Amino acid sequence: MKGRPERRARKARPKSRAPLDKLGASGKARPLGRGEARLLDRVKLDERGLVPVIAQEEDGTVLMLAWANREALEATLRTRRGTYWSRSRRELWRKGDTSGHVQEVTAIKVDCDGDAVLYVVRQTGPACHLGNRSCFS
Repeated sequence: MKGRPERRARKARPKSRAPLDKLGASGKARPLGRGEARLLDRVKLDERGLVPVIAQEEDGTVLMLAWANREALEATLRTRRGTYWSRSRRELWRKGDTSGHVQEVTAIKVDCDGDAVLYVVRQTGPACHLGNRSCFS
């Protein structure tokens, strides 16, 4: 049309990453974003290189307490599946790999001191190894 300036095509902006308290749960591994790296930097690991992690259902039910090292936290951020460090087996374990009781992580929060982590999850099946929905039942 005459009289209207020609519109320039805008450059496509990269989509911003979802805030850490609203994680997408695609289940696919991917590189960590800057915000996720900053979250990891806030975590204070103990002398064993571990931090306690509370898994809480989206409805507020506390499901379990486990431990994570940095590698487990990174794996959780990348895959959106609850990943922990087994102190007895001395290896990573991803909740549900053997039981089928998967934890889809929808949010990760670090407490004010940085010495505890909260995974907000959608739990498939019981969280407790004894078959209870919660280890605190």
